[in-house]
Amino acid sequence: MTKPAITIYTTRTCPFCIRAKGLLHEKNAQYDEIDVGTDPSIRAQMTQRANGRRTVPQIFIGNRHVGGCDDLFDLERQGRLDALLAGNAA
Repeated sequence: MTKPAITIYTTRTCPFCIRAKGLLHEKNAQYDEIDVGTDPSIRAQMTQRANGRRTVPQIFIGNRHVGGCDDLFDLERQGRLDALLAGNAA
């Protein structure tokens, strides 16, 4: 099965973004990072895609909106993140 694309919307100095990217690095997960800190139109695009959530990070695995840093770590604690990253989660 093909691994899903991962997109993480961030700002450069956000500690939650840094923490979320650290977990993805630990998982050897490749991701596309989009910095919303300098372009209001990109932040607006993120907000629309994230169902109105304006905070960063906003993380997408495949077409699934995971949410923010706490949501990503919750998936890890539940033992569901690895399957999601591998493309095996429903």
